[in-house]
This record gives sequence, C-alpha cells and structure tokens, in this order.
Amino acid sequence: MSHDLPPLNALRAFEATARLNSVSQAAEQLHVTHGAVSRQLKVLEEHLGVALFIKDGRGLKLTDAGIRLRDASAEAFERLRTVCAELTQSTADAPFVLGCSGSLLARWFIPRLGRLNADLPDLRLHLSAGEGDLDPRRPGLDALLVFAEPPWPADMQVYELASERIGPVMSPRFAGFERLQQAPASALLTEPLLHTTSRPQAWPSWAQQSGLDAKALKYGQGFEHLYYLLEAAVAGLGVAIAPEPLVAEDLKAGRLVAPWGFSETPAQLALWLPKRAADGRARQLAQWLKNELRQAD
Repeated sequence: MSHDLPPLNALRAFEATARLNSVSQAAEQLHVTHGAVSRQLKVLEEHLGVALFIKDGRGLKLTDAGIRLRDASAEAFERLRTVCAELTQSTADAPFVLGCSGSLLARWFIPRLGRLNADLPDLRLHLSAGEGDLDPRRPGLDALLVFAEPPWPADMQVYELASERIGPVMSPRFAGFERLQQAPASALLTEPLLHTTSRPQAWPSWAQQSGLDAKALKYGQGFEHLYYLLEAAVAGLGVAIAPEPLVAEDLKAGRLVAPWGFSETPAQLALWLPKRAADGRARQLAQWLKNELRQAD
C-alpha cells in the first residue's frame, strides 16, 4: 500500500461528497460534473485499496473506512480554509508597498495620489522612494514602478504601461530662452546642457532620435538625480532633458516649455513584481496607471 497522500482533487471530491452526502451537490459546489466527482471517488478508493461508500437505496452510505476519512478530511480542509482565509485577510489588510524614483514620485505620482485614492479606495498604497537601489525581490517592497528597457528579468511579472518619451525642456526664465525657443534642435549642440548622472544616456538617446551627432553634445551643470535636474531647469539654469510625464504639469502651467517636442525611446514605464508574489492588487494598480497615462496623452 502506498504511503503517499492521495491526489488532492480526489480528496476534495470525497470531502465535499461526505460532507453534503450527495455526489450531485458536491459536483455543484466544486463546479464540476457529476461524472467527474464519481471518477475522483473511484481514484481515491483505488489508491487506498478500501471502499469508502456503499449503495444505500438510491443514495450512498459511508463505510467505516469512509467515516474515518470523512472525519479526518473534514478537520484538515476546515483548517486549510481557516488558514487561507487568514492569509487572504492578512494580505488585504497589509499595505501594498510600491517603489519608484524620487523624481517620478514627486513629479508624477503625488499630484495624482488623491485621484488614485478616490478611484481605488480599497488599495492601501505605501510609496517608497529610491534611486537605483529599489528591488521588489527584497523584503519590504511589493512592486516597482520604473522606466527601463526590455528584455525583462525572467523572474519578474512586468506590466508595460507606456512607451517612454523624452525631450529637452527649459524655463521662460532661462537667459537663453528667447534665443533658443524658435531655433532648430541643432542649436542645442552648442549649448551647455544640464544633465544627470542617473540617466547618462538621456541626451545621447535624444540626439540620435533627432538625427544629431551625440558626440557633439556639450554638457554644463550636472546633477545626481533627475528631480534636482528638473528643479534646476524650472529655476532657469539651463536646458534639461526629461521624460514627458514628469514635466507634464510644468508644461501646462508654463513653468517649462518643450520647443523641440518629445521623442520615443526603447524604454517603457512599467510595473514590476516578482512572479512568485503575484498579487491581484498589482494588476488593479497597473490598469489604473495605464488609464491615467492614456488620459494624459
């Protein structure tokens, strides 16, 4: 006789049949056919080598072995239901911790946080800012919102939200504003450009997309993070390069202008979470983010 546990589906079919005292009701509860339950009961009896039911008129009656297994399986499945309910409730009660860069958080997410809370009132969202050091594989973080280029990590569930679009921006307060606002993009080749060490390829990528020689670019003041770069641009310190969503509010308010428009890059704004930690809240958040980005176009 095998000492391995019987197939789980067979045990589920038996537990439901014994508890409801009906194959038909068990089939209805398990969302399968009457025949499927009957086959699972036969599999279970063959595995155990004992009869669990005997015919009793038009119905079934548990044998002594069936009664023993009913009591044991009822206790085990009830315990499983209780623990699963506790785990589900624990997950639902815990905040969903989302990591993203400080610039994305401050310039795009926070201005929309009130709308997100109104649209998804059951989503307890906790935001964690960082620059290049956030990894949803580590404890304490459920997902990551990030601009990145495929291919995606094999161990990540990735929701692609929108293609990245970048472009040069400057403030009307900038001393060179009048000279540059009507000039072609090539005028930026002689301009000392504001840049950031966190995105060193931003300017070269834009130049390539614009048909310009990236090697001819000249760089001025540098900043460690994009947030500081954009604050410098708003302050009128020069021309910066930025993803379109992060300057959308500044463009609407006239704090920045984008005379040369925005070019699409190979990168995507995407929501990442480990495949081993699939969470329905991530799918819900991804859909909201995608809708929000679409409305902004």
